[in-house]
Amino acid sequence: MPAGWDARNALGGKVFLPNHQRAIRSEGDTVKSQTRITILCENTVGARIGGGEHGFSAFIETPRGNLLFDTGGGRFLLDNAIAFGKDLKSVRKVFLSHGHYDHTGGLPQMLTVKGEVDVYAHPDVFLDRIALPESEGGRIRYIGIPYRKIYLETLGARFRWNTDFTEVDEGIFLTGEVPRKTAFERPDPHLQSKTGETYTVDLFKDDQSLAIDTPQGLVIVFGCAHSGMINIIHHVMAQTGRDRIHRLIGGTHLDFLGPEQLEASIEALKELSISWIGVSHCTGLRAAARLSQVFGDRFQYGHVGAVFEG
Repeated sequence: MPAGWDARNALGGKVFLPNHQRAIRSEGDTVKSQTRITILCENTVGARIGGGEHGFSAFIETPRGNLLFDTGGGRFLLDNAIAFGKDLKSVRKVFLSHGHYDHTGGLPQMLTVKGEVDVYAHPDVFLDRIALPESEGGRIRYIGIPYRKIYLETLGARFRWNTDFTEVDEGIFLTGEVPRKTAFERPDPHLQSKTGETYTVDLFKDDQSLAIDTPQGLVIVFGCAHSGMINIIHHVMAQTGRDRIHRLIGGTHLDFLGPEQLEASIEALKELSISWIGVSHCTGLRAAARLSQVFGDRFQYGHVGAVFEG
């Protein structure tokens, strides 16, 4: 374990955390502040508490209040929030990374607890979406957001649409639509969305990540990184003018796009200044194992209950 780090999670599992407090950005200000991110929904569980489901949600505690990034698939958001002592009533804003069921399925439960709250998303979040079978004899699956906009609004959702890089709180940004510049990051042909009466390969214009500007560098939280993890990182760096990445957290979709893209992504990551990688969900266990092999103590799987501070 690197010097100056300790390992823990919300209830005793293993996650590496810096043991020093981070200073706020204002020069001369002596107040210390901390950002704490707890994974509430993910495919795996790291301790003997909480439930795992195919999906992702992160509870983000900041000096200005609490935020929720994605809501999982709808099975364990409330249970895990209670298990790890996270009060969903305290959430000031909700962010949806894109319109798949495993990131939006818990929104009614969240709204039932919270009531009215701003929900930030791209206008394409309600597109009809399907997954084509990956083998002969499989079936087409509907994988879009399970609920109508009007229903969610009756529960208290106040939708705030964005397509551009947007500061949604002090030092916290939504990426908006991400330019696709990296040649090896291509869309998944099995995932499609409906345009008019036709289904075509989904380009995920609504794919958004959250970027938090900290003194140690940028913390980037992905949903699934359908627009390409490397594309997202470079977009955030260009928009913020920061070139140091403190943490990468969330889903990267690396396990679904073949070993060539995985290795190309790893080579691109090695060229960047990244302190810590804590990805999970659609990263997949095989890709996560490869990342762990390459980055060693700088990698930690972001399971349910994992906590990232600083």
